[in-house]
Amino acid sequence: MLTVITYGGVVRQFVSNVTSKGQVTIPAAVREHLGVGTPDKITFVVEDDGHVALQPARFTLRALKGIVPAIPGRTTSDFDDQIEEAMEEEAARIVDKIRAR
Repeated sequence: MLTVITYGGVVRQFVSNVTSKGQVTIPAAVREHLGVGTPDKITFVVEDDGHVALQPARFTLRALKGIVPAIPGRTTSDFDDQIEEAMEEEAARIVDKIRAR
């Protein structure tokens, strides 16, 4: 670890080697700071000024789509049918409520 004192405070720098496969070991102190470990994912953020920041990967529902295998014997059309049925039931409930006024 290299400690550099700058005008804004102390900056800790860590050096790591890049393997022939492009892999880098993230030093333990950095992993602890980020709160990550095996098998977490890291996001590399390349900023406009050329700096690169490491962040724990944040997943969205869109990113998680397909990560869980489908239920055997079920298709997405099953869910589409359920949604359509629920919408029809809700529409009927609303119409009944309006007629009761």
